[in-house]
This record gives sequence, C-alpha cells and structure tokens, in this order.
Amino acid sequence: VQLQASGGGLVQAGASLRLSCAASGRTFSSYHMGWFRQAPGKEREFVARISWSGGNTYYAESVKGRFTISRDNAKNTVYLQMNSLKPEDTAVYYCAAANTFGNNWYRLAQSDYAYWGQGTLVTVSS
Repeated sequence: VQLQASGGGLVQAGASLRLSCAASGRTFSSYHMGWFRQAPGKEREFVARISWSGGNTYYAESVKGRFTISRDNAKNTVYLQMNSLKPEDTAVYYCAAANTFGNNWYRLAQSDYAYWGQGTLVTVSS
C-alpha cells in the first residue's frame, strides 16, 4: 500500500488542522493505521492509531483530548484532527499502515508498521 499524507501547514497556537492520509490499493481495510511525528532533533514518536474497522483508537498522552484519529475505508483515507495546537506539536507528521495479519492491535509497535507516507510538516507558532 502507498500512503500520501497532506494537510500540514503553519498555524498559530490554539488553532486546528486536519491531516489526511490517502492510501492506494483496494485493501485499506486490511490495515491498522497510525500517525507518528518527528520534531527537529528528536526521534519519531507515536501520536495515534486506529484499528482496521475504526472501532478502536489509542492516543499518546501528549495529544489525548486534543487530537482525534478517524478513517473512512470507503475513501481509503485516515485523518488526524488536531485541535488546540501547541508549539510543541511542531513536527513532520507521518501516517503508517500495519497489516492486521500477524499484528495485535493492542501491542502495535512502531516497527510493526510496514508502510509509511512521506510526511507533512506542521508548524505551530507561539
């Protein structure tokens, strides 16, 4: 599966952005999807994930209550709605796909995501 992330940009603190990740192929529903981010000089970190059906979601503590992950399997797209953005949310955001086969959604690690998008830059000014 190929992933194309979009929706990043420059916003002020407190603003909102919605990231999208469009997937190619006809098996999008065979993948759990995740969002990760990498800030300058830091390692890539987990942000949120959603199960293949959309029935389960999980968030990093740093974004819980502000970010919402969702997916539309009919459109082969996963979204990340980001509200109340903070300067520390500044990073390149990546979407990623993990095959449902052989992966326990409750124990997904970054290394379980086999496919990655190219990233979209989110910059939050103070």
